[in-house]
Amino acid sequence: MAMQAWFQQQWQTNSLAHLLLVPMSWLFLAITTVRRFLYRVRILSSYRLAVPVIVVGNITVGGTGKTPFVIYLAEQLKLAGYTPGIISRGYGGSQTGQVFADSAPHMTGDEPVLMAKRTACPVWVNPDRVAAGQALLQAYPQCDVIISDDGLQHLRLQRDIEIVLVNAQALGNQYLLPAGPLRECVSRLSSVSYIVNSGEQALPIAVMDLPPQYHMQVCGDVFQSLTGGQTQHATLFKDKSISAIAAIGHPERFFSALTALGLKFERKVFPDHHPFKLQDFVDVLTHTIIMTEKDAVKCQSLSLTDAWYLPVTAEVTATHAQSLPSAVIATLTHMQQRKS
Repeated sequence: MAMQAWFQQQWQTNSLAHLLLVPMSWLFLAITTVRRFLYRVRILSSYRLAVPVIVVGNITVGGTGKTPFVIYLAEQLKLAGYTPGIISRGYGGSQTGQVFADSAPHMTGDEPVLMAKRTACPVWVNPDRVAAGQALLQAYPQCDVIISDDGLQHLRLQRDIEIVLVNAQALGNQYLLPAGPLRECVSRLSSVSYIVNSGEQALPIAVMDLPPQYHMQVCGDVFQSLTGGQTQHATLFKDKSISAIAAIGHPERFFSALTALGLKFERKVFPDHHPFKLQDFVDVLTHTIIMTEKDAVKCQSLSLTDAWYLPVTAEVTATHAQSLPSAVIATLTHMQQRKS
């Protein structure tokens, strides 16, 4: 945790430590550039699935809100009459295959379990996204579109639409790993289909010819009991002794949301995807415990009595006339027309 926090801090500045890491970033750039070139000239093979693929990803390390966005996109596609399936790496899990709402997060990853629970879509995990997509379509041939969660850099899988989530905090000092938080250069944004800004600030980038941009915020003010069945509005927590825990990429976003709801609390931060155990809560068992929905899927088997999580929904707005779901569906419709 200390190392992760140290890097997160360094990535927001141009410190001496950052400068010492710059040569390694040049090496990282060389490796990724050669890798992309090898895919482009087909020395390395890529594969196309039988249905359109929408990749949802980012160019940075850390949380940018991909999970609530994937849930939002799946719901919008279902409303439009599509039958989406979702594939994911399954980060933090130890097995591949289908994920259900009651799957064990330590086996399949916390985010896939949450997506299966919220969307009721088929969800498949495998570090090899091609294998994940093929297995999902074999099991669910009625699926007519695949959403690939966090697959922007997985070039083995050909894609039809790329949606990148990014925000000013995640961009940091705009250097590549390890001197900065970037997986790819900021110029990569000019080649994607759509950009979704998941932060409050305008993106501090100077790239020409950017694709259409949208803004996403997550909303929620009704908490659900970890044991199920009970809901409670945020106002009813204001006079309680609260400990807020978070094991996500950017926990400050969660804490800011709680503050905006008028809550006062003690903060307890764990590494992203932390596998919670009861021992993690021994010092806060007398408090009301509040956590993210992603963390809740890992804590439901623990004996926590006064514990609650905050479900959130994504709201995506356009800075121009066409909404993001309309733009995506128009592209899918055009693809189907060309195919027929």
